[in-house]
Amino acid sequence: MTDAEDRKPQSDEARMAFIPPAGVEVGDSESETTSEFALPQGLDVPHPPVQEPEGSAFRTPSGYSVEDASPAFTPAGGIPRISLTKDLPWQDRMRTMLRMPVAERPAPERMPRAEEEGPAVPRVLDLTLRIGELLLAGGEGAEDVEAAMFAVCRSYGLDRCEPNVTFTLLSISYQPSLVDDPVTASRTVRRRGTDYTRLAAVYRLVDDLSDPESHISLEEAYGRLAEIRRNRHPYPTWVLTSASGLLAGAASVLVGGDLIVFVAAALGAMLGDRLAWLCAGRGLPEFYQFTVAAMPPAAIGVALTLAHVDVKASAVITGGLFALLPGRALVAGVQDGLTGFYITAAARLLEVMYFFVGIVIGVLVILYFGVNLGAKLTPDEALHASERPYWQIAASMVLSLTFAVLLQQDRSTVLAVTLNGGVAWVVYGAMHDVGEFSPVASTAVAAGLVGLFGQLMARYRFASALPYTTAAIGPLLPGSATYFGLLAIAQNDVDKGLGLVSLATAASLAMAIAIGVNLGAEISRMFLRIGSPEKRRAAKRTRGF
Repeated sequence: MTDAEDRKPQSDEARMAFIPPAGVEVGDSESETTSEFALPQGLDVPHPPVQEPEGSAFRTPSGYSVEDASPAFTPAGGIPRISLTKDLPWQDRMRTMLRMPVAERPAPERMPRAEEEGPAVPRVLDLTLRIGELLLAGGEGAEDVEAAMFAVCRSYGLDRCEPNVTFTLLSISYQPSLVDDPVTASRTVRRRGTDYTRLAAVYRLVDDLSDPESHISLEEAYGRLAEIRRNRHPYPTWVLTSASGLLAGAASVLVGGDLIVFVAAALGAMLGDRLAWLCAGRGLPEFYQFTVAAMPPAAIGVALTLAHVDVKASAVITGGLFALLPGRALVAGVQDGLTGFYITAAARLLEVMYFFVGIVIGVLVILYFGVNLGAKLTPDEALHASERPYWQIAASMVLSLTFAVLLQQDRSTVLAVTLNGGVAWVVYGAMHDVGEFSPVASTAVAAGLVGLFGQLMARYRFASALPYTTAAIGPLLPGSATYFGLLAIAQNDVDKGLGLVSLATAASLAMAIAIGVNLGAEISRMFLRIGSPEKRRAAKRTRGF
């Protein structure tokens, strides 16, 4: 019995099946029970002189080296070797490999670095987490953040890594081989801000890192990332406040307002923006910031009604709501849910719900006092909105332009997103006003075209699709449906169901916008030039069952 067998515990079942009964002796006779594989007497079998000591089954074989391993792994079952073309954007290549099992991913090509022995793994993981933090804080989807993190690790030769992104936590794990201990790092996103110029700069950095012809050392990458963080916003505060007022005025024109309504909505939105900035400086949560920002437009609309000014107070209040509706967070939340990141999607949709509740409370407080003071606010005003297609198209483009400024977009993308917003409103008006389609279907189609155009522009410029889509959906946001639902609740018309129907319509329009934008992006990916059928099969998603 060997030493290994001596260490094993002997249980009651670990006995020979041919043990004789008690009292029966078994001698050296032919009746002795032996194995049929026993060697005949006199036959000597040479044994190896040195017996390999017992060890783990995952011990590295002798002569094996991770550096000398084959560049790609092809299992014996016949899974084809994947080689993605270099001319595709890094987002598509990294997203494709993230959906593949680790054993089927193609190994990265070893690229010479400025460091002689290569950078340390913890420093690469730290750089990856910092880049992912900027993308997630800027509003990028979880799948795109994971693709960027994977691209950074892969550019420095860390191919066996698994990034994981949730709403406020980023983590990444790297395991060199089965016998080496994994290295895991994480980072928490404490503060989120909207700056699409910084987002575009981070995308350019990731694009340069993933380019095999550009040999960027780790120190250079850290320097560029620090420079991106230090960059100031492209627009000063007074420009953002003015853009908020112009956005509200343009939105009031979309719902039938005139010049007086335009000015009143702009003043209300700018006053609300300044109050929200004051609350933010005092450290109040965003819930209260949205509540305070929603009050001035509603107060101005109620005041005009009490002063018997011949204007549409509903257009003033609706214009102010357009500047507050969290369309960016809604689109990102639905996109995460559609791409399988359900925890992040649930957190983002919960955030949208809190913002919306804050807007509801702010508007309802003003409307409640206005109704008790005798303000005649009628929901029927929405049924008599005048059709002015040319003015509405111009207003939709102004709305998209000012929305892009509020998102701190780069000046080179403002013109494209402005035209995209005008096209979206033209499609919506043609389907809803001329073709008499339902508003939900018209909104979904218009948002789908916005997503398709944004994804194509992002691939043309190797950048994020958010700067080309988020501001363009501004004219489609359900501001009027939200206002009339809140007005019905303030007038105690809940029994008739008008308020709930209007709010349900607003929720349906919001979901149509988010799903339409995501569907347009996915349609553009369906027809990408990936290559052979094997490569396309590698890019597929699971069905979930």
